[in-house]
Amino acid sequence: MKAVCWMGKEKMQVHDVPDPTILNPRDAIIKITTTCICGSDLHLYDGLVPTLEQGDILGHEFMGEVVEVGPGINKEKLKVGDRVVVPFTIACGNCFFCKDQLWSCCDNSNPNAWIAEKIMGYSPSGLFGYTHMLGGYSGGQAQYARVPFADVGPIKIPDGLPDEKVVFLSDIFPTGYMGAENCNIRPGDTVAVWGCGPVAQFAIRSCFMLGAGRVIAIDRIPERLQMAREAGADTLNFDETDIVDALHEMTGNQGPDSCMDVVGMEASGHGVMFAVDRAKQMARIQMDRPIVLRQAIMACKKGGTISVPGVYAGLIDKVPMGAFMNKALTMKTGQTHMMRYMEPLLERVQEGEIDPSFVISHKLPIDSAPEAYRMFRDKQDHCTKVVLNPWAEQMAA
Repeated sequence: MKAVCWMGKEKMQVHDVPDPTILNPRDAIIKITTTCICGSDLHLYDGLVPTLEQGDILGHEFMGEVVEVGPGINKEKLKVGDRVVVPFTIACGNCFFCKDQLWSCCDNSNPNAWIAEKIMGYSPSGLFGYTHMLGGYSGGQAQYARVPFADVGPIKIPDGLPDEKVVFLSDIFPTGYMGAENCNIRPGDTVAVWGCGPVAQFAIRSCFMLGAGRVIAIDRIPERLQMAREAGADTLNFDETDIVDALHEMTGNQGPDSCMDVVGMEASGHGVMFAVDRAKQMARIQMDRPIVLRQAIMACKKGGTISVPGVYAGLIDKVPMGAFMNKALTMKTGQTHMMRYMEPLLERVQEGEIDPSFVISHKLPIDSAPEAYRMFRDKQDHCTKVVLNPWAEQMAA
């Protein structure tokens, strides 16, 4: 089969690799019909997350058709021929955390938990296509994928809904929604959202779904800012204004009720602190650039909430903990507890409340993945979201 393989920093290649096979009784094999490049894949592309190995198959946003199931799968839950979206987190369904609906904290789905424990204290769940520290699972930027614990994660998709409307249930729609939910929004609240990439676009719309009266979206890419405005958000360009001062002014000097960092470890910015962050990251002294997190803490209203769906990988410097503590702020974070959100968000799509395909800018064959990574990372050709077809060449033939 064809698969998108990481071959080194800024080096993606499409290779022919062996088809996946059933390894465990609760496995399933999915023939992938649609897969995507996620903003967090760019952290891997840029070589900033450890424990990737040459030849690893990337990708964690995918869907397709079940072509094989293991003997441990209840056919009422999943059978050959089912059309499914696969969540990016892998969960066993039986451990303490799964039973407590903390799916991304699953105790049993990361076979390399010892690596994560050395860095984080405890291991989160395994993830598709996201380093050996988080399981070493082959990802979904391929023609087929093995899905462990397939009776827990994948959600069946009814006929009549095209892939483009539902594939983002694999990650970015639930991730944006959980980021908004973690803001503890009350009716009429003002929420500031840093970043206007794909996850942030869903976060903005989710804030309004949850009752926010005003969303202020922050970025510098014109097409992303325009997309945020189309959702009803006010916008700020961080190239043109001091964000913390602007947010104070826009909120009567109280600050937003909640602030969401949807950028994470590769945040952009200006000034000496940003330059120091960038130099430390390049020298591998610091893994992340936390300029957005610093701004969110400084801007947020006293007693407010900081939500962090943006990906961080390691240690960060110069976080204003004095402000965080003395302003009585709350922070909520985490990889998305996918199985909480997929069904209810699918219902919103079915009811026509939202059409997630709005975020797509490019539909390309899988052979174009190396160029697509570069284009997405460098914000070229007005790229907001890339969807890949693993079978485009065969279909054309």
